Amino acid sequence: MLTPASWWIAVTPVDLRRGMDGLLATVVSELGRDALDGTAYIFRNRAGSRIKMVFGDGTGVWLCQRRLHRGRFVWPRAGDRVCEIDAGSFAWLCAGVDWQRLSAKTLAGAQL
Repeated sequence: MLTPASWWIAVTPVDLRRGMDGLLATVVSELGRDALDGTAYIFRNRAGSRIKMVFGDGTGVWLCQRRLHRGRFVWPRAGDRVCEIDAGSFAWLCAGVDWQRLSAKTLAGAQL
């Protein structure tokens, strides 16, 4: 079952012609992380209209792809190489919703 321990966004766009092995190699070489550590790693293309997620679950590796017909995926600003999100933010990201604004409203509401 697809239940990652955590969700990490690779902030820098990548060539999504890379398959499973290419993205796993990117996790190790560019992000400096263990590609099979139970974490889902999310990548996007330069245009921001496609994302791929690679996830090693201990038994095998999942590779999922999503494409928006209109608009772009909301992505963290450059500066960090990776950004950790939760499962709820990932669901909003996949829907094309600005998950960063939703998270900010939730955090602001919790502090009141």
